[in-house]
Amino acid sequence: MSLALVGDIGGTNARFALWRDERLESVRVSATADYPTLELAIRAYLDALGLAPGAVDTVCLACAGPVDGDLLRFTNNQWRISRTAFCAELQVRELLLINDFSAMALGMTRLQEGERISVCPGTPQADRPCVVIGAGTGLGVGTLLALPGGGWHALPGEGGHVDLPIGSQREAQIWQALQRQIGHVSAEGGALSGNGLLALYRAVCAVDGQAPLLHSAAQITRAALEGETLAAGVLEQFCCLLGRVAGNNVLTLGARGGVYIAGGMVPRFAEFFLASGFSRSLRDKGCMSDYFDGVPVWLVTAEYPGLVGAGVAVQQALAGR
Repeated sequence: MSLALVGDIGGTNARFALWRDERLESVRVSATADYPTLELAIRAYLDALGLAPGAVDTVCLACAGPVDGDLLRFTNNQWRISRTAFCAELQVRELLLINDFSAMALGMTRLQEGERISVCPGTPQADRPCVVIGAGTGLGVGTLLALPGGGWHALPGEGGHVDLPIGSQREAQIWQALQRQIGHVSAEGGALSGNGLLALYRAVCAVDGQAPLLHSAAQITRAALEGETLAAGVLEQFCCLLGRVAGNNVLTLGARGGVYIAGGMVPRFAEFFLASGFSRSLRDKGCMSDYFDGVPVWLVTAEYPGLVGAGVAVQQALAGR
């Protein structure tokens, strides 16, 4: 394979690049709201590079949501894609659609020096799974497995939509306020995403009898980092809930290969996160708390790990044929 187009399609942004010689080239980030269809977004990307449809006939797209069947509806944006129509319109011979956090998980295999920060020290067990979890427009969860003969396998799933866990009396009160506000309280919708952080803030305000004065995740994060007490408490609760969800995945999967915290949100407040109750909540599992001894946790700071993972995916897929 000499050249492929790779994409990482989230709820807010679509990232595109060329994959050549196991490296990214010509990365471009576009707002999904700027284009009515995915095909138009890719045409604009190709036009900017002076490439006509058909010039790149191999495409791998990492997509938020399940990727089975011919028709894919993206979870957190307005786009949909028909594999058949997409290939015909853009003259694509090979199209690989993978879950966005399968791509994110594969991207962990190509992290470079300085692209991750240690959160919990430990030694990864090479024959055990890794958990990759990240909050952004949504909450993504992926599982990474090393294959015995070399290479990697990423298991797709929709782990961001599991029920939000409760670990204390206060969290139970917050959960009740969330349930009154949004109905079903998933990890993504109740806390661990942009909209989830806003819902969490409003729930905390309701529990504490405060008027909600902030109206976006960005405002909440900014206020927390500036030392505003209520916002800082909400962001601390976010970190603890992320720890609980990540810890549940470690126990479920036996993920002693390590935990990667990815996504667009947490790196924006890395120092706050490192000082938070995340690590304590991760291992707050009663009789199984010692299971987390030696399980390493990293905060991923790489710029485009999902795009890199899409490149790894298409490279492995074509090499196996």
